[in-house]
Amino acid sequence: MKIIINIVLGSLIIGYFFGCINFSYIVSRIKGFDIRHYGSGNAGASNVVIVIGKKAGLFVALFDIFKAFLAYKLAQYLFPEAFLDGISCAGMIAGVGAVLGHIFPFYLGFKGGKGLACYGGTILAIDVRLFLVLFVVALFIAVITDYICFAPITMSFIAPLTVGVVYHAWIPAGILGIAGVALLYKHAQNIARIRSGSELRFHFLWRRQDESERFGIVDDGKEIFNREVTK
Repeated sequence: MKIIINIVLGSLIIGYFFGCINFSYIVSRIKGFDIRHYGSGNAGASNVVIVIGKKAGLFVALFDIFKAFLAYKLAQYLFPEAFLDGISCAGMIAGVGAVLGHIFPFYLGFKGGKGLACYGGTILAIDVRLFLVLFVVALFIAVITDYICFAPITMSFIAPLTVGVVYHAWIPAGILGIAGVALLYKHAQNIARIRSGSELRFHFLWRRQDESERFGIVDDGKEIFNREVTK
């Protein structure tokens, strides 16, 4: 039992501290402002796209994926005995920790991002083929609904179910499901904004002018998308 506790706590701590490395916050500070005070107020890659631009957002997303991937692999290396049904439970726990660290970083008042990229990094560490398939599915969902938030909401169910069914690894799937619950919690506010008509649509990425006009802005959209969040 002591060994199990050490594996769980060790993996969770590894993942959490990797997750706490918030690249959106770092990039915004380099540029002289705090990302949490602009756009959606979210310290994640999606808000970097809104406030800074697509290239910076992609950079942040890739690093967020990598930090969860690295946390998984490190825990897998440190606890090689923690395999079940061919999947590292230590790695899965570290992945959950990375998602939680990204969402609730202690040094940012526990207000970080939404965890999607870290969730993806955990899936990538399990199997690159699984990551690619789920990425295509998530992209398809975002395109047909025109809301990117439906991708992580759907993935929070589909990814654990796929791990359980395809790999016959229901305990690792359950661990991944914990991260899925965290994603659902963080995206509840997006659903509320969809209902109120204030959620950005997915086509914002290539048709920013349309979204600015929808919000009653006739310029390039910077007035609304880069505005400071009112407390």
